[in-house]
Amino acid sequence: MTDIAFEPAPPRARTGPLSVLRRIWRHRSGKIGLFLVGLIIFCALFGDHLTPWDPLKLNMPDRLKPPSAKHWLGTDELGRDMLARIIAGTRYVLLVSGIATAIAATGGILLGLVASAGGRWADMLVMRFVDIMLAFPYVLLLLAIIAILGPSLITALVAVGIASIPGYARLVRAEALSVRETEYAEAMRVLGAGRWRITFGTVLPNILSPLVIYISYSMPLAVLSASSLSFLGLGAQPPLPEWGAMLVQSRTFLRTAWWVVASPGFAIFFSILGMNLLGNALRDVLDPRTRA
Repeated sequence: MTDIAFEPAPPRARTGPLSVLRRIWRHRSGKIGLFLVGLIIFCALFGDHLTPWDPLKLNMPDRLKPPSAKHWLGTDELGRDMLARIIAGTRYVLLVSGIATAIAATGGILLGLVASAGGRWADMLVMRFVDIMLAFPYVLLLLAIIAILGPSLITALVAVGIASIPGYARLVRAEALSVRETEYAEAMRVLGAGRWRITFGTVLPNILSPLVIYISYSMPLAVLSASSLSFLGLGAQPPLPEWGAMLVQSRTFLRTAWWVVASPGFAIFFSILGMNLLGNALRDVLDPRTRA
């Protein structure tokens, strides 16, 4: 009798949260992204204990003071400590990236799954709706939503979330249709599973990796969009220490007090940079085929 040697199956890649974090930390740019995003989260959670200054309290005798040992990033035109306001602004970064992305992801996932599993007419109706939304330029769609709801921080969050739904819907539909053609999805159909059981029990868990990667890229876009709306006076309103609103308030002092403009500007830059670097690392970790 001939002996048959079986090769051991290759170990399955670990995709738990801690394992993913360790692999991101070993990534070349992942460390920088993880550090910057971690710093934002830390400041948002413990910001009240990091500086003795109140970000909203006026102090006119100290107005437009340059960076010093007393005020590390200087003060604004109303004497408020810039470092305290930048730290307080991290909460709005998490609020914007979290809520706006949650709105977009929830709406996009539902529409994408309905389009992929609801049949021909459902697919046609959903995708025509998505095409209509995509026909409008992104900024114009934001302005239209805000014109209907009125300018405020909450309105900006809702507008950014709604305007981002089409991208999620198209991604989820494409990935779901691909998964539904696999052998294990076909096996579920043979065993008598209904299309919605297959959709939520088999399809959805198998599209989480590309979905997480897409979320990591849409979060910095949400932050930039909300900051842009605040800069235009359509998002957060004074005296909220939101970075976009801080920029529009301080733009007239660019030549006389550069630190008032530089502080929120660099804060927006590094927050978006950190999220993008983290997204790149997450993409390489969850989908190594995309590596250059």
